[in-house]
Amino acid sequence: MILLILLIITAYLINLVLPWWGIAITGFVLGFQMKPSSGKAFGIGFLALFLLWSGQALYIHLANDGILSTRIAEMLRVGSPILVILITGIVGGLVSGLAVLSGGLVKDSLKKEGKN
Repeated sequence: MILLILLIITAYLINLVLPWWGIAITGFVLGFQMKPSSGKAFGIGFLALFLLWSGQALYIHLANDGILSTRIAEMLRVGSPILVILITGIVGGLVSGLAVLSGGLVKDSLKKEGKN
């Protein structure tokens, strides 16, 4: 639960100064430091950024009466602006989930090398 909250807060802050891929750095570092189990690592990373990015996309959708997300939905030919919000959350979730998983696995591999 602490990892989830830290991911949401740090990813939000890092996105203020870095492009979208900054969430991967945040996820990797937190995954390395906190080293959750593999299944939990991906799940927590995915959930944190899915909530953050889909929440931000929903806020933008509501703030401009859906104009932007409707235009993007037309460009991508997905039909519904709500699908654009879900796709945004899924993309962010996948990037963060894989980053947190990678950070935890790197920590595991470094531990195993130290034992040999």
